[in-house]
Amino acid sequence: MIRAALLALGAAALLAGCAAPLEGVSYYWQSVRGHLALMHSAEPIAEVLQEPGLSPVLRAKLELAGEARTFASAQLALPDNGSYRSLARIGRPYVVWNVFAAPELSLRLERWCFPIVGCVSYRGYFKREDAERYAERLREGGLEVQVAGVPAYSTLGWFDDPLPDTLTRYPDGEMARLIFHELAHQVLYVKNDSRFNESFATAVEQIGVKRWLAAYEQRTGDLKVRSGYQVFAERRREFIALLRRHRAQLEQIYDSDIADAHKRVRKAAVLAALQREYGELRASWGGFAGYDRWFAGGVTNAHLGSVVEYHELVPGFLRLFAAQGDSLARFYAAVRDLAELPRAQRDQLLGATP
Repeated sequence: MIRAALLALGAAALLAGCAAPLEGVSYYWQSVRGHLALMHSAEPIAEVLQEPGLSPVLRAKLELAGEARTFASAQLALPDNGSYRSLARIGRPYVVWNVFAAPELSLRLERWCFPIVGCVSYRGYFKREDAERYAERLREGGLEVQVAGVPAYSTLGWFDDPLPDTLTRYPDGEMARLIFHELAHQVLYVKNDSRFNESFATAVEQIGVKRWLAAYEQRTGDLKVRSGYQVFAERRREFIALLRRHRAQLEQIYDSDIADAHKRVRKAAVLAALQREYGELRASWGGFAGYDRWFAGGVTNAHLGSVVEYHELVPGFLRLFAAQGDSLARFYAAVRDLAELPRAQRDQLLGATP
């Protein structure tokens, strides 16, 4: 148990880092306790599928998750271990809540550091009330804050991560995508560079789900999963493009020499335009409200800063994949070589915005 707790403490670094000593002890303890509770609740999916009263909907989801998990190792060169082969029934909408924070006139996210895995741009909590309590403290310190629910996380191979039942509530293609994303974190993790890590995992998920959908369609003849995922992917692309456009406008304002009072006025105008244009985009989707929660409580610099972590370097990673002849094995090797370079150099090679 002591060894497990120590390992969990290291793995919990994914969920954030150090603060004042007493606060740090409390934070680490909730991370250890939350993760061990998740592990304790895990049951092998093969055994869950034998339950006589299992709902047909959950059964179908778990069978699909098992197929996607097998595909991940067999066809995507992702780790072949016990991760996502067990089910954790946690009974809440998200497995953790991440807290992002940024200054009033900057999109640069705050960072929290941990001695094992380095610095990350968020802090994670297993209870929403704990995340909201910490977020309020940050707001009192003058920062803008986003609290975002997360359906799954990776311990980077420290443990065989279970499949939280949060993922089984997603459409089939989305569930497969998230499994591929989290397994990608076990392939490579670079200390002190959340943007690199998350963009890499997002690139792997995009490559992986495209291949998985083709294989699934060929095996089953079922076109509904692909068509549903394509609708989702197009909406996500349009939504991210909307955010990046307004984020670029804010960057120009914050980098300008005008007085802070004028920056605040222009910032308010950009955020109002973002809200208005999202409404227009939402209407073009027939009223699809899947991104409404992103705007709940108002958009902040933390919201727009977090977008960069997951998407900024994705085009560069996809170009690198194509340069490797669409070979995932060669792609992973090339990314590992890239990770050895100084951050500024690898960002330049991936086409990051300075």
